[in-house]
Amino acid sequence: MEILREIGMIARALDSISNIEFKEYDLTKGQYLYLVRICENPGIIQEKLAELIKVDRTTAARAIKKLEINGFIEKVNDEYNQKIKKLFPTEKGKNVYPFIKRENDYSNRVALDGFSEEEANTLFQLLQRVRENVEVDWELVKKGNKRNY
Repeated sequence: MEILREIGMIARALDSISNIEFKEYDLTKGQYLYLVRICENPGIIQEKLAELIKVDRTTAARAIKKLEINGFIEKVNDEYNQKIKKLFPTEKGKNVYPFIKRENDYSNRVALDGFSEEEANTLFQLLQRVRENVEVDWELVKKGNKRNY
Protein backbone atom coordinates (compact mmCIF):
# COMPACT_ATOMS: atom_id res chain seq x y z
CA MET A 1 0.00 0.00 0.00
CA GLU A 2 1.23 3.47 -0.89
CA ILE A 3 -0.19 5.28 2.15
CA LEU A 4 2.40 8.06 2.14
CA ARG A 5 1.79 8.68 -1.56
CA GLU A 6 -1.93 9.15 -0.79
CA ILE A 7 -1.14 11.47 2.12
CA GLY A 8 1.22 13.47 -0.11
CA MET A 9 -1.39 13.83 -2.85
CA ILE A 10 -3.98 15.02 -0.32
CA ALA A 11 -1.53 17.50 1.21
CA ARG A 12 -0.43 18.89 -2.18
CA ALA A 13 -4.00 19.23 -3.45
CA LEU A 14 -5.14 21.08 -0.33
CA ASP A 15 -2.02 23.26 -0.36
CA SER A 16 -2.61 24.14 -4.00
CA ILE A 17 -6.25 25.03 -3.31
CA SER A 18 -5.25 27.19 -0.34
CA ASN A 19 -2.51 28.98 -2.27
CA ILE A 20 -5.02 29.85 -5.01
CA GLU A 21 -7.76 30.92 -2.61
CA PHE A 22 -5.47 32.97 -0.35
CA LYS A 23 -3.74 34.75 -3.24
CA GLU A 24 -6.24 37.63 -2.91
CA TYR A 25 -4.83 38.22 0.60
CA ASP A 26 -1.22 38.18 -0.66
CA LEU A 27 -0.62 34.89 1.13
CA THR A 28 1.33 32.53 -1.10
CA LYS A 29 3.45 29.40 -0.93
CA GLY A 30 2.08 28.11 2.35
CA GLN A 31 2.45 31.38 4.26
CA TYR A 32 -1.05 30.86 5.59
CA LEU A 33 0.26 27.89 7.62
CA TYR A 34 2.67 30.17 9.45
CA LEU A 35 0.07 32.88 9.99
CA VAL A 36 -2.42 30.40 11.47
CA ARG A 37 0.15 29.02 13.91
CA ILE A 38 1.22 32.54 14.94
CA CYS A 39 -2.42 33.55 15.49
CA GLU A 40 -2.99 30.41 17.55
CA ASN A 41 0.30 30.82 19.46
CA PRO A 42 0.96 34.57 19.82
CA GLY A 43 4.52 35.20 21.00
CA ILE A 44 5.90 31.98 19.51
CA ILE A 45 9.54 32.10 18.50
CA GLN A 46 10.73 31.27 14.99
CA GLU A 47 12.44 28.02 15.96
CA LYS A 48 9.33 26.62 17.68
CA LEU A 49 7.19 27.69 14.73
CA ALA A 50 9.50 25.83 12.33
CA GLU A 51 9.25 22.70 14.51
CA LEU A 52 5.47 22.99 14.66
CA ILE A 53 5.15 23.18 10.86
CA LYS A 54 7.97 20.67 10.27
CA VAL A 55 10.21 22.84 8.10
CA ASP A 56 13.84 23.88 8.36
CA ARG A 57 14.79 27.25 9.87
CA THR A 58 15.69 28.81 6.52
CA THR A 59 12.31 28.00 4.99
CA ALA A 60 10.55 29.36 8.07
CA ALA A 61 12.71 32.51 8.04
CA ARG A 62 11.75 33.28 4.43
CA ALA A 63 8.02 32.83 5.05
CA ILE A 64 8.16 34.86 8.27
CA LYS A 65 10.04 37.67 6.53
CA LYS A 66 7.39 37.86 3.78
CA LEU A 67 4.59 37.85 6.34
CA GLU A 68 6.34 40.67 8.19
CA ILE A 69 6.96 42.70 5.00
CA ASN A 70 3.30 42.28 3.99
CA GLY A 71 2.12 43.43 7.41
CA PHE A 72 0.57 40.18 8.66
CA ILE A 73 2.90 39.70 11.63
CA GLU A 74 5.37 41.63 13.72
CA LYS A 75 8.50 40.62 15.58
CA VAL A 76 8.78 41.86 19.14
CA ASN A 77 11.93 41.67 21.23
CA ASP A 78 11.71 39.49 24.31
CA GLU A 79 11.76 41.68 27.41
CA TYR A 80 14.53 39.62 29.04
CA ASN A 81 16.64 38.56 26.05
CA GLN A 82 16.90 41.00 23.14
CA LYS A 83 18.20 38.23 20.85
CA ILE A 84 14.86 36.45 21.07
CA LYS A 85 12.17 37.73 18.70
CA LYS A 86 8.59 36.78 19.45
CA LEU A 87 6.09 36.62 16.62
CA PHE A 88 2.66 38.22 16.88
CA PRO A 89 -0.14 38.72 14.37
CA THR A 90 -0.92 42.31 13.41
CA GLU A 91 -4.49 43.54 13.01
CA LYS A 92 -4.21 42.62 9.33
CA GLY A 93 -3.13 39.09 10.27
CA LYS A 94 -5.90 38.76 12.85
CA ASN A 95 -8.46 39.91 10.28
CA VAL A 96 -7.39 37.26 7.73
CA TYR A 97 -7.24 34.42 10.28
CA PRO A 98 -11.02 33.74 10.41
CA PHE A 99 -11.12 33.31 6.62
CA ILE A 100 -8.22 30.84 6.74
CA LYS A 101 -9.89 29.00 9.61
CA ARG A 102 -13.19 28.78 7.67
CA GLU A 103 -11.34 27.38 4.64
CA ASN A 104 -9.61 24.80 6.86
CA ASP A 105 -12.88 23.77 8.50
CA TYR A 106 -14.52 23.47 5.08
CA SER A 107 -11.63 21.37 3.72
CA ASN A 108 -11.93 19.09 6.74
CA ARG A 109 -15.66 18.63 6.11
CA VAL A 110 -15.06 17.87 2.43
CA ALA A 111 -12.23 15.44 3.20
CA LEU A 112 -14.32 13.57 5.78
CA ASP A 113 -17.57 13.53 3.80
CA GLY A 114 -19.25 10.15 4.25
CA PHE A 115 -17.16 9.22 7.30
CA SER A 116 -18.89 8.46 10.57
CA GLU A 117 -17.67 10.33 13.65
CA GLU A 118 -16.05 7.11 14.84
CA GLU A 119 -14.25 6.63 11.50
CA ALA A 120 -13.05 10.24 11.53
CA ASN A 121 -11.73 9.84 15.08
CA THR A 122 -10.00 6.58 14.18
CA LEU A 123 -8.41 8.18 11.11
CA PHE A 124 -7.21 11.11 13.22
CA GLN A 125 -5.66 8.81 15.82
CA LEU A 126 -3.97 6.67 13.16
CA LEU A 127 -2.57 9.72 11.36
CA GLN A 128 -1.24 11.05 14.66
CA ARG A 129 0.63 7.78 15.12
CA VAL A 130 2.02 8.02 11.57
CA ARG A 131 3.17 11.60 12.26
CA GLU A 132 4.82 10.56 15.54
CA ASN A 133 6.68 7.74 13.76
CA VAL A 134 7.87 10.09 11.02
CA GLU A 135 8.90 12.75 13.55
CA VAL A 136 11.55 10.40 14.92
CA ASP A 137 13.27 10.25 11.53
CA TRP A 138 12.67 13.97 10.94
CA GLU A 139 14.52 14.82 14.16
CA LEU A 140 17.30 12.39 13.27
CA VAL A 141 17.85 13.77 9.76
CA LYS A 142 17.44 17.37 10.93
CA LYS A 143 20.44 16.83 13.19
CA GLY A 144 22.57 15.71 10.23
CA ASN A 145 22.19 11.96 10.66
CA LYS A 146 21.37 9.46 7.94
CA ARG A 147 18.58 6.94 8.01
CA ASN A 148 19.37 3.27 7.45
CA TYR A 149 17.14 1.90 4.69
